[in-house]
Amino acid sequence: MLRGVPTLSEPLGFAILGTGSIANVHRQAIAANAALGARLVAVGHHDPARFGDIGAAFGVPCLGQEALLARADVDVVCLATPSGQHAAQAIAAARAGKHVLTEKPMALSLADADAMIEACEQAGVQLGVLLQRRAEPVFRRTYDAIRAGDLGQLTLVVITMPYFRPQAYYDQAAWRGTWELDGGGALMNQGIHILDLLLWFVGADPSRIQARAATLQRDIAVEDTVVASLEFPGGALGTLAATTTAAPGFRHRIELYGTGGAIQLEGESVVRWDLVEPSKASVEPPSGGSGSDRSGSDPRGISPEAHTALVRDFVEALRSGRPPFVDGREARRSLATVLGVYAAAGLPSAPSRS
Repeated sequence: MLRGVPTLSEPLGFAILGTGSIANVHRQAIAANAALGARLVAVGHHDPARFGDIGAAFGVPCLGQEALLARADVDVVCLATPSGQHAAQAIAAARAGKHVLTEKPMALSLADADAMIEACEQAGVQLGVLLQRRAEPVFRRTYDAIRAGDLGQLTLVVITMPYFRPQAYYDQAAWRGTWELDGGGALMNQGIHILDLLLWFVGADPSRIQARAATLQRDIAVEDTVVASLEFPGGALGTLAATTTAAPGFRHRIELYGTGGAIQLEGESVVRWDLVEPSKASVEPPSGGSGSDRSGSDPRGISPEAHTALVRDFVEALRSGRPPFVDGREARRSLATVLGVYAAAGLPSAPSRS
């Protein structure tokens, strides 16, 4: 039984814990769902000296975590904080009776992810994770085509993420590029979105992983380049390659090959959608596409549209009592695979924080 869900005629109060650049995307997504009753009522920060300026910038009170969780008008807490803080904050929010919508990765260890899921289930609140690529139309259409069997049996899947993040990107925040709070580099921070799409498309988690990782260019503790081969239970093989050193930064690519055809995607656009028997296809290829994705070269290039879609889904899930589109158990899959790649590459993992 879900707790703390206002009726359809009542507003749903959101609070954002963390006020970095991604918090502005959350703010826009909440505002875009005002017609469904979503409204921002507070933001949270760790430094009381900055409460006034931050509150003025967001147009709502800025509070410490304890005070934010004590507010009766807060129904949902969005976690826009460093990844290593998600577990403890999600558990605290759940114990306060608040629903949780967290940025990726949901946690940095499977133990913490499981603790978050358990805390939310015990408290009767929902846990959603903003793996927002799943909400983008081109990827949803691709998923539908695979599920309908248009590609036949998948045999080879490939993801390539030639991203660029300069040293200044890591230097501007002490937590970036650390195992303790970032949990990893090119794969955990940037690549988990595209890896999540791959697992979603395949419909299974890899049964075997081989990997190599290195820190080639950046002065950070974690990897800036990683490659891996994946073997899936159904027999399909996959490869991934991710880096943050590919100047000036390029859009990711996803390639899906099966016995009935292939789909090649770049950014949010279809490069090729070729089927052996197109007349028998169940799903029409998406028309056009977007070339606006700049996330390969600039994290600020993320469009708020997919966040907006997942906030909308979360509101609708709370109103109807169903699970959100990407819940904690589903988000755990991509975290487990990232950690599997790191283990295969001989990299350390972040300690449990819950």
